[in-house]
Amino acid sequence: MAGTAFALIMAGTFLGALVRSRLPEHHLTGDSKEVIRLATALVATLTALVLALLFAATRASFEHTSASVSRLATDISELDDVLEEYGSDGVAIRQQLRKELGPLIDAMWRDDAVAAGRTVPARPKHNSSALSMVHDLQPKTPTQASLHTRALQISTDIQQTRLGLFAQAPDSVSTPFMVVLVLWMIFLFTTFSMSAKPNPTLAIVLFVCILSASGAIYLILELGLPFGGLMQVSNESLRNALTPI
Repeated sequence: MAGTAFALIMAGTFLGALVRSRLPEHHLTGDSKEVIRLATALVATLTALVLALLFAATRASFEHTSASVSRLATDISELDDVLEEYGSDGVAIRQQLRKELGPLIDAMWRDDAVAAGRTVPARPKHNSSALSMVHDLQPKTPTQASLHTRALQISTDIQQTRLGLFAQAPDSVSTPFMVVLVLWMIFLFTTFSMSAKPNPTLAIVLFVCILSASGAIYLILELGLPFGGLMQVSNESLRNALTPI
């Protein structure tokens, strides 16, 4: 969408320059110029406000997702440590955790899995096999009973975090906001190109401004896709959460 926005804003800029060459000079001077300036200032303020709101919302959503992934990795690692301390009865569960971790990552980072040629698994059930096996443990000593209680707490946290990650929208950016934002930018740059006669300096400045505006839109869109694109949340913490047994 950022590329489309860039093309549309550029088209609006060229249209403004074309309209400028055909308008009578008095349409762009005197009182008309003052009204155009005020209208442009109003739309520019609204555009800046919407940009700030969108960036703040997508940044907060991205950071929340990143924190949830880190928490999930921490909980899985802690569960593995508790099961290791539990003893031989926890080995099978630890092995199952390692089997389920790869498909879980692929289910979240689907684009990466497809790019690597792996089959994208369906969304995992709330109660995976490993977590169900934790509930089935039968403690034999007070120490194991304490560890089992802790393992159950961690399992619940893992289920809740995982459910929250899968339940969130794949794209947190509001499409209507983006459409209105692009329309305002088209109006702004069309007006800018109408306000002065075309010259190389003006063309360079407007091009850099359009590129910057499109870059801001691209940044917002990337932040709205935490599990895809170039700025996705890293899955290294999950991949490194479990060491070989």
